[in-house]
Amino acid sequence: MKQLIADSGSTNTTWALLDGEQVTTLETVGANPLYVKPAQIKKIIQKEVLPFAGADVDKVWFYGAGVVSKESKADIKATLAEYFPGASVEVESDIVAACLALFGDKDGIACILGTGSNCTYWTGHGLGESVPAGGFILGDEGSGAYMGRKLLSDYIKNLLPDALAAEMDKQFHLTYPDIVSKVYREEAPSRFLASFSVFINEHRNHPYMKNLIVDSLEAFFLRNVDRFEPRQKRVGFVGSVAWAYQDFIYQICRNAGYRMGPLYASPIDGLVKYHGGK
Repeated sequence: MKQLIADSGSTNTTWALLDGEQVTTLETVGANPLYVKPAQIKKIIQKEVLPFAGADVDKVWFYGAGVVSKESKADIKATLAEYFPGASVEVESDIVAACLALFGDKDGIACILGTGSNCTYWTGHGLGESVPAGGFILGDEGSGAYMGRKLLSDYIKNLLPDALAAEMDKQFHLTYPDIVSKVYREEAPSRFLASFSVFINEHRNHPYMKNLIVDSLEAFFLRNVDRFEPRQKRVGFVGSVAWAYQDFIYQICRNAGYRMGPLYASPIDGLVKYHGGK
């Protein structure tokens, strides 16, 4: 059976094609329906995914950030069915992808820390209680967008240490109107905010940056993970931010007495293993 698995975030999407025992992958831009228009998602599938996978796929599993309602799920499913007419199509949220990759048929608290953030309890059979993510304005604590928002907020208000502000000027050449336009007027603002994660990580040893990282991650634990009494349950993480700052996460877990579970840069390998074994 030929299967296509997609793990889609706000910044990028990883597509894995399972054809017998052979696995190949493709990276495209993110397809979060909250920030990316349906026409753009169709363009990604038509111009990049179809040439990669072919139309003769038997099963499509799409796991995506922004799949938060029946309507968004139905829209993605209809788009995929249009281009893969012979396939059975299943669409779920990115948090389900994280749960399956981290815990499979066992229980635990699954956390996503990437462009955005999310957290839920996985029963081993399905989603249990969850904390609404809130997006980069109302939530997404600990995410790349959250850290980027805090950094840019301090930057525009001249609250950054002089050396960091000078380095930002040198690297990004951003004006205040540029920032306002990208955050409030252009597509994918969370992706723009999260793009500063690289800069933050490069300067992680600066006291300001270390405080920003730790405060952001502690906010994620306080406002999300702590809601599930995690000391009695395993806590696992997926996402680029979780991977980049795993040393901070492990330290927070040790200090608070959490039972640390797996931590992966991406759930795609776990999803391939899970679906490939079915």
